[in-house]
Amino acid sequence: MEILPQTRLMELLEAHPELEEAIQRMAPPFRNLRNPVLRRTVGRVATLAKVAQVGGMDPTEFVNALRGMLGQPKLGAPADEAAPRPDGGTPDWAAGEPQFVVHATELLARGEVPLAEVTRLARELEEGRHLLVRSEFEPVPLAEALGKAGYRVQSVRKANNRIGFLTFVAKGGRC
Repeated sequence: MEILPQTRLMELLEAHPELEEAIQRMAPPFRNLRNPVLRRTVGRVATLAKVAQVGGMDPTEFVNALRGMLGQPKLGAPADEAAPRPDGGTPDWAAGEPQFVVHATELLARGEVPLAEVTRLARELEEGRHLLVRSEFEPVPLAEALGKAGYRVQSVRKANNRIGFLTFVAKGGRC
């Protein structure tokens, strides 16, 4: 199996279970893969590029590190992976107090799946209101799933805060 940025995490772990510990070490938010529910849900949808992003690593460096562990040659940096992630302030459409706040890191620590809770609350959002997800990592799979479901989603890095990312969710399409 050739390891590429678009390789699904579960496919990699099924083919090379010996890489699980290294992945968890390089991308600490994925330590939660020990939870069987999270392993089935996140592992099935997350690509290695997204695992790297959530772990705060460059996707090409992450993939190359894994490739090196298996004796595969390094990849070059694709142009689309080198693009910066959008960071900034609160989006205009998320002004005011959120209708709901979800602490994703706390849910994961209890063995719960944040996507299920966030999706449930997103369905209950009133028009013009938003949901705020606080996490120590960028919740890329969560944001992608909500975006595909038609929600407006934007994650913002908060450098001087124990909660590293704020993810805003509202009804009404992507940002």
